[in-house]
Amino acid sequence: MAQLARVKELSGLSLRALARQTGLSSSSLSRYLTGQLVPPWEAVVALCRAVGRDPRPLRALWAEAAEAGAAPVRRRNDLPADLFDFTGREAESVLVEELLRTTGAAAIDGMAGVGKTSLAVHVAHRLVPAYPDGGLYLDLQGFTPGQEPLEPHAALGRLLGALDVTHPPAGTAERAALWRSELSRRRVLVVLDNAVDAEQVRPLLPGAGRSAVLVTSRHRLVSLDGVPPVSLEPLTDDDAVHLFGRAAGLALTEEEAVGQVLRQCGGLPLALRMAGARLRHRPGWTVAVLAERLRTTPSRFDSAFGMSLQQLDADQRRMFRLLGVLPGADFDAAVAGALTDMPPGRAGAALEELVDAHLVQEPSPGRYRMHDLIRQYAADIAADEEPRAEAALRRVLTHYLEQAVAHDRTLPSPHRKEPLPGDPAKAMAWFDLEYVNLVACFDAAVRLGMDEVVAELPQAMRVWFFRHRGTDDQARMLEAAADAAARLGRDQQRASLLADLGYARAAAGRLDEALSAYELAEQSGPDDDIAAALALRIGFVRRDLGDLEAAQAHFRRARKLFEKLGHPMGQSQALAFDGWVTLHLGRRSEAVELARASVALADGPAQITGLVTLGLALAPDDPAESLRTLHEALKLSEQNKLQHNQAWCHNYLGVALRITGSPEEALEHHRRAFELLEPLAEVQLEIDFLHTYAETCRAAGRYDEALALLNRTIELARELGRPYDEKLARAAREVVRAAG
Repeated sequence: MAQLARVKELSGLSLRALARQTGLSSSSLSRYLTGQLVPPWEAVVALCRAVGRDPRPLRALWAEAAEAGAAPVRRRNDLPADLFDFTGREAESVLVEELLRTTGAAAIDGMAGVGKTSLAVHVAHRLVPAYPDGGLYLDLQGFTPGQEPLEPHAALGRLLGALDVTHPPAGTAERAALWRSELSRRRVLVVLDNAVDAEQVRPLLPGAGRSAVLVTSRHRLVSLDGVPPVSLEPLTDDDAVHLFGRAAGLALTEEEAVGQVLRQCGGLPLALRMAGARLRHRPGWTVAVLAERLRTTPSRFDSAFGMSLQQLDADQRRMFRLLGVLPGADFDAAVAGALTDMPPGRAGAALEELVDAHLVQEPSPGRYRMHDLIRQYAADIAADEEPRAEAALRRVLTHYLEQAVAHDRTLPSPHRKEPLPGDPAKAMAWFDLEYVNLVACFDAAVRLGMDEVVAELPQAMRVWFFRHRGTDDQARMLEAAADAAARLGRDQQRASLLADLGYARAAAGRLDEALSAYELAEQSGPDDDIAAALALRIGFVRRDLGDLEAAQAHFRRARKLFEKLGHPMGQSQALAFDGWVTLHLGRRSEAVELARASVALADGPAQITGLVTLGLALAPDDPAESLRTLHEALKLSEQNKLQHNQAWCHNYLGVALRITGSPEEALEHHRRAFELLEPLAEVQLEIDFLHTYAETCRAAGRYDEALALLNRTIELARELGRPYDEKLARAAREVVRAAG
């Protein structure tokens, strides 16, 4: 959007100052100004107002750009299953649906067990067909026993991840801005369950657009502007009778006894379902017998839960108690088996009984969870009656570690010569599914002092983290793991963990912090395997700091170490990056030979770096072969679903096309690179791409766009303390100003 870039120039403000004045995030504003993302109309209006310009002449251009730039998004539905026996709540359902249609928001509040989540999910299932981009569900854990409420920062990370934004920005405000921006071009129904208060929810609201949000909380969120509250009371007697009868599976004729059961359950759907399930499992009982049993317990919660426990055998009761101390959000039968030390058949049968008794929910086939009230009840019983609860928890943590290691070993990685037989896609899907539980288990292992699990789990997640680097948890897990390895006296493992920590920091653009971690790793006396990886990674940092000769020395040391180890994939990578810096040192023919040697040593996706280096080196002398080579690299990236590499290939296709005299076609590839990069929030690649994109804009005569890109580069370099990148961008900006 050249017109918006012009608006910024007229304002005379820095990107950050303009962002503050307009209420937009710096990262979103940068993407709007450089044409990477079409802004919502409200952002266009805010920018025009900042310089006293009428936005209306831009309306037609904005509409055209919005239509052309609307990226296709896949439909997603994360909603838990609707209850087959959902009963009553007609008036509340109508009100919530009307609020979502008219205001785009509603907040359901009420006491524990009153059916807030059930109503929210029921309404969401009815309305989600009207939201073509799907339905998202997130448990904010406001009242989950043993867990802290989900912080807005982490909640935004998970919500953005559900939209395939796997590497969100670091700051909460930037994440919230990106979340609103993503929803502005989609129509999504978002269910935020179990909010602890308005402050937790406020950053998660969609903002302007056609998306809607439905919140549940035990508290009435009166301070949440623009989100009307709908309060739930216990079920009326008629609805309570109907629900109890459906849960019991029989016609109710004992009016007096039914009334006693309803009074004991207090009109709470959770208690009514459990009481009905108890009666259904005891065909010899009458309602009067059930009512008498309920009267012998002190409160409706204890009566409903306690009655359900009475129908269980010893194994099932023990599983129920232990599930109260299980970390994480949900679980499968294998986890329940590890928790109880039961064989799979017995564990699965016990789980089914707990589901039938409404003590455990099965929101999707084979995945289980507990209502917060029931979980707390189970944890309280475990505290009183389960002396070996900690031993059970330790078994679960060991189980998760073993599963993570087994899945990781089937994934291709530069750190191993060959993966074990298995399906890498299934392994990555397992990590995606269990990620929240793995982090919860890691934190539990830290609390219990299980240094073995603490030290090894982040390493088992190494490949997953590489594909999703920049997650909130990665750096803190690696730091704690390195400390645990030191306590265990494992110097090599500590060095490996510190090397991974440095890599995570480098990906975030924090090169000095990355070098510090690498230096600590080197002080641990790493073996040749780790030393080779360290040499390669230190080379990356030296390259990005502009010290190309030092970078080359590290790449060549890495190559020798990998060669000594008989590790051709590592040799290939070292050769490719040696060729890269050799090319930038001006020795093109030597770079071509190094890149060809890299490609010859590797196969599959391991060839990508060498192919991109080769394609770039060939561009001035052999344009056809250059483009063929770069397209081959792109194809490998796409076939292996490597989004970072896809972005990298598109960016350097743009560079090659600019070199070969096709700047307009080159710009399309740069734009595509930024589209792919945008959800990743990969700062290091962003800086690289900004330099090259700006140069192509200059070559195409798009001077305003080039200046906006270079200004963003300067700001980002200042933010991260990177004088070399700032110097390059300033010099390029002077060239653009002189040309323009």
